[in-house]
Amino acid sequence: MSTDRLPAGDWIRGITIKQPWTAAILAGHKTIENRPQPLWRPGWVLLHAGRQIDRRPRRDPLVAHAVRGRDLVTGAVLGVARITALHQDPDGSEPCTPWSLPGMWHLKLTDVQELALPVPATGQLGPWRPTPQLLERVFTQLPDFRP
Repeated sequence: MSTDRLPAGDWIRGITIKQPWTAAILAGHKTIENRPQPLWRPGWVLLHAGRQIDRRPRRDPLVAHAVRGRDLVTGAVLGVARITALHQDPDGSEPCTPWSLPGMWHLKLTDVQELALPVPATGQLGPWRPTPQLLERVFTQLPDFRP
């Protein structure tokens, strides 16, 4: 898909997530991303695997099952997803998913699409704006993508 056929304007952001969380999202197991602040809005995001790997969760059976057999690529955009909701679980309630952390804001991720090849990129904390060149490299791999 050419960026000429993508919507004009400010319609997509990047979200940087440490591995193995990115792999769990791309595998379809993790549908919630935990964030300390509600800086996000509904809409499309590039799923960027940060340069660091969070090694502690790999001992968790839930995480180990989700990422089994997957490479933990870092420093690259690995897919796209849509944020469809943002919420916090009420105090004292059960978490909305096994992946949800208490006291955090939960971004509900849907329509996850994984890229065939990682696209090297530098992300950052908080929502970030991808360059037109990065979008071109990502959406070349998703010719049927329609926002």
